[in-house]
Amino acid sequence: MGNSSTKRVRRLSTKALLVAVDMGMNSHSGYCRCPNGMEVKPFIFCNNRKGFEEFWDRVRWAKDTNNLEEVVIGFESTGPYAEPLLNYLRGRSITLVQVNPLHTKRLKELQGNSPGKTDYKDPKVIADIIELGHALSVIIPEGVAAELRRLTAARERSMQRRTALLNQLQSLVFIIFPEFMQILKNIRSKTSRYLLRHWPKPEDIIAEGRDDLARTLKDVSRGNLGKGKAEALYKAAQETVGVKEGRRGIIIEITEILSAVEAIERFIARLEEEMERYIKEIPYSQRILSIKGIGTITVAGLIGEVGDFRQFRTISEVMKHAGLDLYEISSGKHKGKRRISKRGRHHIRKLMYFAAINTVRRGGIMYEYYQSCLQRGMLRMKALIAVARKLLRIIFAVVRDDREFVSKYWEVQHVVREAA
Repeated sequence: MGNSSTKRVRRLSTKALLVAVDMGMNSHSGYCRCPNGMEVKPFIFCNNRKGFEEFWDRVRWAKDTNNLEEVVIGFESTGPYAEPLLNYLRGRSITLVQVNPLHTKRLKELQGNSPGKTDYKDPKVIADIIELGHALSVIIPEGVAAELRRLTAARERSMQRRTALLNQLQSLVFIIFPEFMQILKNIRSKTSRYLLRHWPKPEDIIAEGRDDLARTLKDVSRGNLGKGKAEALYKAAQETVGVKEGRRGIIIEITEILSAVEAIERFIARLEEEMERYIKEIPYSQRILSIKGIGTITVAGLIGEVGDFRQFRTISEVMKHAGLDLYEISSGKHKGKRRISKRGRHHIRKLMYFAAINTVRRGGIMYEYYQSCLQRGMLRMKALIAVARKLLRIIFAVVRDDREFVSKYWEVQHVVREAA
């Protein structure tokens, strides 16, 4: 997988050429600075092979002209815009670093005492941040980790599309049959979607009849819904205040949305199958899966975001990478509250949050710890974040020690010592 841990880059050596790049969709702005103060003024190059070759020629010229030994290329974290250039630079004798966009926003006002933003100013600001030692090394997932990151991102986008469609579906149903959601509650359920596909109008439900409706509800819900719910739905259909004019377009759209949701769910299932196949190639994935409450999707997402857990030396590095590290703002007699920084990979925090919810249920491995947090006066959200941090420490430990998770480890060890 390659070295994937994020580390702070300290001061540059006196033999390093500093190259800063402000990323854009169609073109980038480059800038070179030498240790002796000589600089190559900001220049624009296109986001294609010809532009990249022109950029690299300038970098090599600046390095050779000034008899420098290293090249450090830094950029602002800007989503997908940097990826083609990073792919072009892969394998070359350079050091890649990245800076936090928040840092560039704050520092750029110091240049000329102006908040102005231009393609010529931004790369210089990026270079200043790197020189101050506030850059981080770049994580470029390779092999299985790279595949898992793409699969996780595709699944996340698909989930967002599905949520948007279901919200739209709920709005449309409310127009023609507002009582529907009052009775069945969840538009996502299999039963709700079955009824909307086959009987989208209140009149369709009335035409089906009470007995047939009750049988259908019982079959589709596998016995969870029965005659009482059917009676309530039938009565609501008779007394509905939903609109009756201009419904044809709404019904067509409801049918189309249901088909689109089903297609997305088939795609999500396919992505999850691919995730499961890839994590089998990760030697330590089964160690993480041994933690009750953490499943395949969480493990695949974590490996895709982190790369290789074994490349991190301490849990503090992992916490910082995830943005789950703590900070406080205190001054004089004022003691600030401790909060998570949220400066790392947001998707790791999301995965750990949902993993925390799974493990704090009664009987879960984090139930007792969660309850103790609540008893100490923590709010529910803060307690869940504490659980997420503890889970991440456990994940790091089982990978580091190459052993499966043991619930109530200290109690087990005590029994083993007594038996010995």
